[in-house]
Amino acid sequence: MRAIRWRIIGGRRSWLRRWAGKRAARWWILFGLGALLGGALAGLHAGVRADKPSVPADRASAVESREGADSASAQETLNRDMAGTGPSREVAPSDRQDDAQPAPGPLDRMIVRVYLTKEKRIEKVPLELYIRGVVAGEMPIEFEEEALKAQAIAARTYIVRRLTLGDRSGMTVDGADVTDTIDHQVYISLKQLAKQWPEEERKKNLDKLNRVVEETKGLVITYDGEPIEAAFFSTSNGYTENSEDYWQEELPYLRSVASPWDIHISPKYKETVTFELGEFCRLLGIRKREAASLRVLEWTDGHRIQSVAAGDRTWSGREVREKLGLPSTQFEWKIEGDKVEVTTYGYGHGVGMSQWGANGMAMEGSTAGQILRHYYSGTKIEQASKLAER
Repeated sequence: MRAIRWRIIGGRRSWLRRWAGKRAARWWILFGLGALLGGALAGLHAGVRADKPSVPADRASAVESREGADSASAQETLNRDMAGTGPSREVAPSDRQDDAQPAPGPLDRMIVRVYLTKEKRIEKVPLELYIRGVVAGEMPIEFEEEALKAQAIAARTYIVRRLTLGDRSGMTVDGADVTDTIDHQVYISLKQLAKQWPEEERKKNLDKLNRVVEETKGLVITYDGEPIEAAFFSTSNGYTENSEDYWQEELPYLRSVASPWDIHISPKYKETVTFELGEFCRLLGIRKREAASLRVLEWTDGHRIQSVAAGDRTWSGREVREKLGLPSTQFEWKIEGDKVEVTTYGYGHGVGMSQWGANGMAMEGSTAGQILRHYYSGTKIEQASKLAER
């Protein structure tokens, strides 16, 4: 099973919120979403290979297939492998009657422009095919279907919010909306998907991937009527983190919650790394004689280190994690001679949905809706196309 990669999504207050507050921000998000949906429909009338988007470039993706043959060939492979298949059952992403149901609409016809970093080119794919690529890139296909559905909804929420806000953070390439890396969402192209699994498993895996995306089509996570910052990460230490304890921005739906499943099932839960004492001190910028004074000052609600000190120096847990290249901000250390042994618990920033926790919940029978509402406090699952109508 592949290791799940983590990444930081968001973590900054949008310029909309800083400029005019929540009411204006919500108006612009819904206005932008309406423009995106309108642009998708206009693009359909103009044809899939229209040269220009029908809405401003900073508000929507261009409606165009990527460099012709490769994307078309990959889509044909996907279609051929999945011919005659489809959702074998109608499964709602939640057990609650008031949750939205998957439905066709203009959102799934939108185009996402993905910069493929290794190939140094832009791939342009329909939104729902992009979601397939993200689910395949972010979560092992062996995971439970309800966990994969939760990942699909979170991934769709992230990209819909980003496109709606015209968010260009992390982009250095013109003409692309996101990269295919952990800077945004890990994405595997259709061409790669057709090759990455053994031939005898390909159809089964593609069927499963197609099913979880189809059964969540158009669904996003909302709070107070707008798409959320859908942060997610690999493995918790048994709890998730409050957003302000890692990103210094308090979001009401990114609250610390228990996530005990990770402890028992994630191979990333506990890791140990050994440093030479000199290297350890160099990375922290302290003298060797100060290493023995390293101590925890404060803990977060998520049972991670808030701050540490050595001598007269103080760092946040995140700063130490980044300086030492640790997988988590819950760590403990032991100095023995000229060696420092550091043990960490959890993998990733800890904010939002734990992917291994989601799988643990699904293994116990939780639905995608239950998983998402557990990790994103006070949220709803809604059809994105309905938000612009409010």
